[in-house]
Amino acid sequence: MAKLKICGLTCKEDIEAVNGAKPDFAGFIIEVPGRRRSLTAEQVKVLVKGLDKEILPVGVFVNAAPELPISLLRDGTLWAAQLHGDEDEDYIEKIQNMTGKPVIKAFSIKTPEDVQRALRSPADYILLDQGAGGTGEPFDWTLVPPVRRPFFLAGGIGPENLRSAIGTLHPWAVDLSSSLETDGRKDRAKIQQIARMLKQINTLEAYRKEREADLE
Repeated sequence: MAKLKICGLTCKEDIEAVNGAKPDFAGFIIEVPGRRRSLTAEQVKVLVKGLDKEILPVGVFVNAAPELPISLLRDGTLWAAQLHGDEDEDYIEKIQNMTGKPVIKAFSIKTPEDVQRALRSPADYILLDQGAGGTGEPFDWTLVPPVRRPFFLAGGIGPENLRSAIGTLHPWAVDLSSSLETDGRKDRAKIQQIARMLKQINTLEAYRKEREADLE
């Protein structure tokens, strides 16, 4: 039963759109220079207050001073910190130890060795991506062997390949952003569409497993 994360929320309208679709996670890019979806910590605090309580807020950071994610985790703004930079094991474990909150570490997948490096991470969850950030392009999924730990799949996932992504890699969660936008803004209709699609896929998968159990 794959979960859904919608990333790159930037405004009140985005919050209203995801509240209507009820994804499992909402992602906010926090203080990352050069990223058009980047917000200040104070902006994120305001937006998270309007987020449906059933949707877990995730902060996306790139080589931030650890005090930034730690403060937002400790004050309850964020459920988890998602790291997209060169953060090492000590950095990850510091956040875990000082907050007791989950850490998601993103990995750029270009070789089989990249996958193995991700699998060794002490992070609570790993995120497998193509690495360029927000380009909407998938990486080579054939590089990923069966993965036993929960992971997020990102990069180039949209309505046209959502079913294939889940059927091929069986991720714990899928992470979407640019595929849910029109002219650089989150599109409410596209968000609703992907939420409906995932619900249908999960329902069919649950039915398939039930049938297989009955035949055993």
